[in-house]
Amino acid sequence: MRWEQLQPGRHAVDGGELFARVSPLLPGRPTLVLLHGFPQTHRCWQRVVEQLGDRFNLVLPDLRGYGDSLQPPGASDHRNYSKRTMGADIVALADALGVSGFLLAGHDRGGRVAHRLALDHPDRVLRMALLDIAPTLDMYERTDMEFARAYEHWFNLIQPPPLPERMIAGCARDYLHAKLGGWGAGGLEHIDADTLTDYQRCFERPPATPEGLPPTIHAMCEDYRASAGIDLQHDRESRASGQRIDCDLLVLWGARGVVDRFFDVPALWRAQCSKRLITQRLDAGHYLPEERPRETAEALVAFFDV
Repeated sequence: MRWEQLQPGRHAVDGGELFARVSPLLPGRPTLVLLHGFPQTHRCWQRVVEQLGDRFNLVLPDLRGYGDSLQPPGASDHRNYSKRTMGADIVALADALGVSGFLLAGHDRGGRVAHRLALDHPDRVLRMALLDIAPTLDMYERTDMEFARAYEHWFNLIQPPPLPERMIAGCARDYLHAKLGGWGAGGLEHIDADTLTDYQRCFERPPATPEGLPPTIHAMCEDYRASAGIDLQHDRESRASGQRIDCDLLVLWGARGVVDRFFDVPALWRAQCSKRLITQRLDAGHYLPEERPRETAEALVAFFDV
């Protein structure tokens, strides 16, 4: 599949529009939805897409708050950036495209959206792949000084506005580069120049008014604020009811990343999955689709190509 075959467009969801690149939706091919993470956009999948061949119909959205999708101000309880709301966006996108059941893969924040989507809409997700995450609730409950140092942004971004937004906006490009080059990635060499330029364009988007907050940075903070609050409430409710992922699950993670250092990844996802679980540890840091596009594509094809 060539990147140029993916057509850009905007699609209505609750409260605005999602931007997405979509391949021709051909009959007889399964649809694969690819969700990106922080602090990126759908472009993180570019080199993976180019190695998937013509096996799938592909849908690559920018998550709510990211890239060129809607960026509403956060609600008082951060509900409009909950993973439940972000997952509902993806279902609305699938509906707009006329897609019922789909394959789903998510990296980083996109993996957290995918996890909640699979719990809330089990009839829509045929199979799912999660990249370099452990369950959000388990990660917060594991928090200690060592973890907080490694993932300091989890605790900085959740502070009340406008302080984190203003601090990050004061050195936006330096902050972005530090995050993209961290967590075992070892620099920015894994990101091609055009993609990095696009990440910068979105991250550095200026406020609409002089007194306003930088919209992308604010939205990303709201994503994390939701994860430290309403998302944990939803996760605890799901666990209390015995709800688990009800489709086959592939979990990939990087051997040089924070997740591998602190968590027993297979055991944590086994506890959350009622069907077949496949796990694979790659020689990478956190950014698997860009650090290891060939291996990531091969793992996705082997799992999804049925």
